[in-house]
Amino acid sequence: MDDGRYAVSGQPERRLLYAAHINADRDERGLPVVSNGIAMSMLHHSAYDLNLMGIDPDGVVHINRDLPEIHNGPTLHHALQDLDHAAMKSPPEY
Repeated sequence: MDDGRYAVSGQPERRLLYAAHINADRDERGLPVVSNGIAMSMLHHSAYDLNLMGIDPDGVVHINRDLPEIHNGPTLHHALQDLDHAAMKSPPEY
């Protein structure tokens, strides 16, 4: 994202920014180009890679239905479960 914010959470701390592939490296479309990347935290990137979190073509975040069954405290709840059906963050208009 142009303003250094995470696409999923909107968190602005650039030092925690992690570039994730939209199409995985093993996919023939998984090229190392900006259009195949999304800015995420390490937690969200891992959840995305493990299919615990997905993003539909309209930019809506979806959390795997099995994940909300897990109750292990506020981190999992706030960092993942609360994102279900949330819209991805967009960079501000300049």
